[in-house]
Amino acid sequence: MTGYSYQLICDNVPNAVTLTDFGPRVIEVVKVLRRRTGLTLWQGRSLLDRLPATVLDDVSEERAEATVRELLAVGAKAQVRQQA
Repeated sequence: MTGYSYQLICDNVPNAVTLTDFGPRVIEVVKVLRRRTGLTLWQGRSLLDRLPATVLDDVSEERAEATVRELLAVGAKAQVRQQA
């Protein structure tokens, strides 16, 4: 046996969006959450009381980055995290 090692490379690594701070425009953040996640307004507002929170899980990098951009645009702090 030779000393070769192999590493599986996957282009579609699942991502998560984590919201860490909702900022000064709570209603706008809740509207983005509703649009991007399907949460009701009440569920979105309730989620803000439990930060940091994962708002999207197991999504493509494009969808995760678009959601983070939209949250940042309304004053929230969010980030994309790759899942193992």
